[in-house]
Amino acid sequence: MKDNRLFKRFVIGGTVGWIMLFGIIPTLMLTGASFLQRDPSELIRPVFSLESYVRLFAPALGSMIFKSLLMAAMATVLCLFIGYPFAYIVARAQKQRARWMLLLVMIPFWTNTLIRTYALIAVLKADGFLNTTLMFFGLIKAPLEIMYTQTAVFLGLIYTLLPFMILPLYAAIEKLDNRMLEASRDLGASRSKTFRKITIPLTMPGIVSGCMLVFLPALGMFYIPDILGGARTMLLGNYIRDQFLTSRDIPMGAAASIAMTMIMGLMLVIYYRSVRHAGRKVRQ
Repeated sequence: MKDNRLFKRFVIGGTVGWIMLFGIIPTLMLTGASFLQRDPSELIRPVFSLESYVRLFAPALGSMIFKSLLMAAMATVLCLFIGYPFAYIVARAQKQRARWMLLLVMIPFWTNTLIRTYALIAVLKADGFLNTTLMFFGLIKAPLEIMYTQTAVFLGLIYTLLPFMILPLYAAIEKLDNRMLEASRDLGASRSKTFRKITIPLTMPGIVSGCMLVFLPALGMFYIPDILGGARTMLLGNYIRDQFLTSRDIPMGAAASIAMTMIMGLMLVIYYRSVRHAGRKVRQ
């Protein structure tokens, strides 16, 4: 009994220590650095300043942040529209078939994301698989210019992040109580109304979880715009990387990182409220 307690304390203490060392302390350091001034020789000057946060609202930077948020939001919405029907089909399929379908979703995780992004070049380039196929069937006469455009970055984000949307949705849909759906239909509700009034509210935690797992990485995956968008596409993740590694503007990079963290905190609040709302729906 004492050994079990000692093991639990060790595991809990190790987990808390890990989070403190690699999560909370670095975040506090970033927060502190974001309120300091840049020093060309020492990187940071220990003088309080709000300049970095004011610069976040500069027109040029504000436009880039808005474009990043818009692209991440569009990728999230499209992943949701693709992932929800697929997750619903998997959750309602026979167990043996569902396992194979989930395996197909999990296979991309067996390969490094960076390698898969480079592999996508073979599909999108001028003489790649996509253009070759379209030209073979006579759908286009000349290759489409997809590489090094925002379209390529958008496709890369969806290709990489779609599994992160499907898995939370599957977990939420699989837990649905079929008795509620049957009761709704017995009371005369159509399938579309049952879907809107019962299925969507009860699976809202999975929807929000999937959106979080897609939206936040889409903001920070700087290598996808670098590889597929070239120098033409600059998103928030690229900007933060450049501030730390190229411009050496630590306060500005820290301020942009904290802004991204605040977005994540807002989505966590939305997720918490959606879980509570779904819980009230079940109790009713």
